[in-house]
Amino acid sequence: MAVYNTEVEHKGTIFHVQTQDKGLGVNYIESIIYKSGRVISSRKTFYTAFLGSPNLKEKITQVVKDQHEATCKEISSGKFDHL
Repeated sequence: MAVYNTEVEHKGTIFHVQTQDKGLGVNYIESIIYKSGRVISSRKTFYTAFLGSPNLKEKITQVVKDQHEATCKEISSGKFDHL
């Protein structure tokens, strides 16, 4: 199971981003953004469309990576400044 954890500093504030595959039992990837230890936002991406793929594990790993990187970039661009 792929799990990414990154600290992103933006305008003097540290955000923690955790993205992981929640497993085949629920079939989604979740990114959670923390600020000062509190959850300020989360995103789920379901991958049920990939379930029949012969390279399912690789596809899930790539989606986890892409979603994590996109979430970190959104923090850096100020998308969560209002929170």
